[in-house]
Amino acid sequence: MLKNKRILLGISGGIAAYKTPELVRLFKKSGAEVQVVCTPSALQFVTLKTLSVVSERPALVDFFDEETGSWNHHVNLGLWADAMVIAPCGSNTLSKIVSGQCDNLLLTTYLSARCPVWVAPAMDLDMYMHPSVQEHLQTIQNRGLHLIDAEIGPLASGLEGKGRMAEPEHIVQALNQFFEVPNNGWKNKKVLVTAGPTFEAIDPVRFIGNRSSGLMGIEIVKALSEKGAEVHLVMGPSSLPVPEGIETVHVESAQEMLEACQTLFPKCDVGIFSAAVSDYRVEEVHLEKVKKTNENWTLNLIKNPDILKTLSLTRLPHQKCIGFALETHNSEEYAKRKLEEKQLDAIVLNEVGENSGFQSKNNSVKIFTKNNQQFASDVRSKCDIANILLEKLDDWKILE
Repeated sequence: MLKNKRILLGISGGIAAYKTPELVRLFKKSGAEVQVVCTPSALQFVTLKTLSVVSERPALVDFFDEETGSWNHHVNLGLWADAMVIAPCGSNTLSKIVSGQCDNLLLTTYLSARCPVWVAPAMDLDMYMHPSVQEHLQTIQNRGLHLIDAEIGPLASGLEGKGRMAEPEHIVQALNQFFEVPNNGWKNKKVLVTAGPTFEAIDPVRFIGNRSSGLMGIEIVKALSEKGAEVHLVMGPSSLPVPEGIETVHVESAQEMLEACQTLFPKCDVGIFSAAVSDYRVEEVHLEKVKKTNENWTLNLIKNPDILKTLSLTRLPHQKCIGFALETHNSEEYAKRKLEEKQLDAIVLNEVGENSGFQSKNNSVKIFTKNNQQFASDVRSKCDIANILLEKLDDWKILE
C-alpha cells in the first residue's frame, strides 16, 4: 500500500533512534520513497551517513549546507510528502510540536506539512506516564495527528514498562492500514489504458497528428492506480510524465498502438481507450525530407485501423471496453452510434469547448452505456473527470 508513497521520516534524539535505519529499510522495501530529517540530538544515536545510505537520499539536519550554502527548504519538504512519521518522538520534541516551536529543521518541516502525520513516542516509563506527556499525546490526537503508541518492554534505564518506540514493522503496518485501498470494483482489475495522440509520418521530419496532450489518459491512470487496479498504459507521443510504477509502452503511430494493445489487452479485464488516434495515415512515407519545390503538394491518405472496434469485436466475454469520442457537432448522435456499432460497454463523449478538451487541464463529458445509463458533467479538472468516470462505471456495475 506504500508503493510510490513519499514518506518524511523525522528522527528526534533518543536511544530508540538506533532502530530507524531498519524502519527506513522497511519503508523502502514497501516501495516508498523516504526522506530523513533529523534533530541535532538524534545524531548522538545514529549517523547521517547510515541514514543517507539506507534511504538513498541525503539525510538532512541543518537549514543550510555550510559547504555549498544551499537551503534545505522546509516548505518544499512539507509539500513533497504523502506522509510524515516522527519516530522516535521524545518528550522534548513532543512538547515543541504541541506549542508550535520550530527551532530545528524537523519542527519547521512538520509545521509546513500538509500530509497526514504519525507520531511514535519513545521515552522512559516514568516520563511517558507523566501527566504533561499524556496531556500532550491527547492534544496531538485532538489536532488530527495519528499516534502510534509506545509499547511495553525493557527500557534503556533497566526498568520494564510502557515507553518503547513501536517496532519498525508495527509503524509500517500502521501506515499500510491507513493507505489501504478500500474495496471497489476496480481493485485488482487489470486495465489497459491508451492515451495521447498518434503521429503518422509524412517524411523523417513531418507528420499528421492532433492536439491531444494525453492528460486525460494520465489522470485516468492515476485514478485507477489509487483504486488498486493493475494498470497497463499505451502512450502516444506526449511530453507529459508517466506516473511511476506504471507499465508503459510508448508508441508513435496508430499501427504501433494497435499492435501494443493486441499484445496487452488479452491479459486485461478492462480497456479504457482515451487516445486520440489519427483516422488516416499517409499512403507513401518518404524516407528523406521532401524539399519545398512545388507550389502544391498532394498527399494520398488511407484509413488507419480502428483500434477500439478491432479490440471490442474480438474480446473475450468477460472483458469490458470503454471508448472515447470527440465531436464538434451532432455529438450525442455520433457517440451513441459508436457505442452501438463498436459494441462498447460505455462511451465517453468529449465536446470541444473554450475551456475544455485538447490542451486544457479541464474537461466536460457525457457518459453513455449500453444499458442506457447516462451522465453529464460540468466543466471540471481532468483529475476530477477521471475519478467521476471510474466511480460511475463502478456504480453502474459495468465491471461485473
